[in-house]
Amino acid sequence: MRKTFYAALAAVMLSSAPALAAETFYFDPTHTSVTWHAGHFGFSTPSGKFASVNGSVTLDEEVPEKSSVEVTIDTAVLVTGVEKFDAHLKSADFLNVEKFPTAKFKSTKVTLTGQDSAIVEGTLTILDVTKPVALAVRLNKTGENPFTQKKQVGFTATTVIKRADFGIVYALPNVPDEVKIDIEAEAALK
Repeated sequence: MRKTFYAALAAVMLSSAPALAAETFYFDPTHTSVTWHAGHFGFSTPSGKFASVNGSVTLDEEVPEKSSVEVTIDTAVLVTGVEKFDAHLKSADFLNVEKFPTAKFKSTKVTLTGQDSAIVEGTLTILDVTKPVALAVRLNKTGENPFTQKKQVGFTATTVIKRADFGIVYALPNVPDEVKIDIEAEAALK
């Protein structure tokens, strides 16, 4: 009888507990970056990093498919380690950062693929051209940051885009069309 009472009490308490609300986390620019890798005539695969990334991710722990993300990338803050190469990539041949200073991603759908993984579909806008993109995302960790004592999440994501889809056709087909993108992101509650 005692076990039945406790089981019933637990059921009532759980059923009356408020549902977890979706939480919005804001990207930490110090620990968030977008790195790209693109072939060069088949000889090598140079890479660079967009070091200024801002935005937010809204996580719904009860219904993860309702989660969403919005990101803005400052394309002028591009670093390859070679100033001349950086300048060429920022020119009208590639990103035309004077005219188009940002790239944006906005999610449209989240599909879980595992306990800590998902495909996040959305739209990517580069050079004012918007195309659908799918990111393979892994949730690395959710927990309290030991320094800030704020709840924080960390993600790793990857995708491949074709630069010609966005009007970046310089040196095609000698310089390959495909660009691999790796994203490392940390976001915290305000």
